Formats: sequence, C-alpha cells, structure tokens
Amino acid sequence: MKCEPFSGRRVDVAQARALQERLRHRVIQARLIQPEEIRWVAGTDLSYSRNRRLALAAVVLMDYASLRVIEERVMVREVNFPYVPGLLSFRELPALLEALDSIEPKPDVIIADGHGLAHPRFFGLACHLGVETGIPTVGCAKSRLVGEHEEPGPSMGDWVPLVYQGKTVGAVLRTKKGAKPLYVSVGHGTDLVFCIRVVMDCLRGYRLPEPQRRAHQLAEAHKRKMDRA
Repeated sequence: MKCEPFSGRRVDVAQARALQERLRHRVIQARLIQPEEIRWVAGTDLSYSRNRRLALAAVVLMDYASLRVIEERVMVREVNFPYVPGLLSFRELPALLEALDSIEPKPDVIIADGHGLAHPRFFGLACHLGVETGIPTVGCAKSRLVGEHEEPGPSMGDWVPLVYQGKTVGAVLRTKKGAKPLYVSVGHGTDLVFCIRVVMDCLRGYRLPEPQRRAHQLAEAHKRKMDRA
C-alpha cells in the first residue's frame, strides 16, 4: 500500500501538483462494490502534535451493518511536507497508509476526512488514498474547498449539488437537523449516489458518520496525551 510520492523520495510543491495531475486520471468514478456487499467500513482522521512536527493518523474499522468497532489504530509519523492548500494528502498519506496497512481485515470502503473530486485539480486526499490503496473511498469534509452550491434543506438526508467549473463534484449533505452540512464527494471506486448512501448508512445521531467521528476522537485523544508528555 505504498504510494508513489513517499516510496523512497521526496517531492516539492511543484512536483506534488504535477503528480496530482497525473494520478487524477486513475480515479475510477464508478462503483467497485455495491452498498449491500460492504462488510467492513473504515473511518480515517488525522491530527497534529502541538509541540512537534508529528502527524497522528487514526483509523477505526467497523462492521458496516452494526457499526460495531472491530479494530482501531493510531500511527505517528514526522511531517516532511509543508502545509499548502490543495496538497493535504502529501502531509497526511504516509501516516494514514501505515495505519491502514496495520489493520485486519481490510476495509471494503473508506470514509476519509477530506475531499475527493471536490478539489482544485479534482484529486483531493480521498482520491489519492483510494488510488494508492485500491479501496473504494468516500470523501467527507467538514468545510468547502471549491465550488458553489445552494443551501440544502433542513432535514437529515437533504442535499444539493456542489458545482465547480461547470461540473458536479460533490454533494452538500445535511446529516443532522440544525447542523452544518458535510461536503461529500467521490474518492475512488465510487459514484456520488454511493457516497451519499454510505455516509447516511453510517450516521448515528451526530453530524459526522460514525467511523469518521470515532477516528476523530481517537486522533484527538492521542494528541492530547502526546502534548501532555
């Protein structure tokens, strides 16, 4: 599960953008699996140590039907790429790939805390993660990176298209009444209807789908522990 930019060499910002342009053509915008075939779902999140240049990647694996936790893992790696909007995957993927490599069984689908096609070069973190692992991946971000949209309706499940450069690149999905919507987009091996279905299936009364919410909690807990040390 090693990805090209981290396999023994470093890339600078210009090289990272060029790599995104090449890899985006490998994104499969069609279902590699049907929702009824999903057994294991993983949520990912990443946090950073306040005192050190360290990334803490959390992965929580759950049974899709019951959302029972099967396994959870946190990996810590030094950050070797600067913060540049639109190039988040080059900071986060090394630790995320390590965490995903360490869990068994492997997930049938990943809900990534980041954008997929809803990205300036149509290749956000969820796309990069999906292309490098080959696992169907859903992008589920808390805030907008690109595009325009109307306000979705107030009820859980209401959504409107997110449009960028004349293309629908995602859905602005209301996952909880009274809460801000999430930005859902295709990562890899999925379509938009599939992504919305997976997010909705994984809701348990919170704004975030449960695998992603639990991964966020896990990453934050480890960060607090590390920052106190």
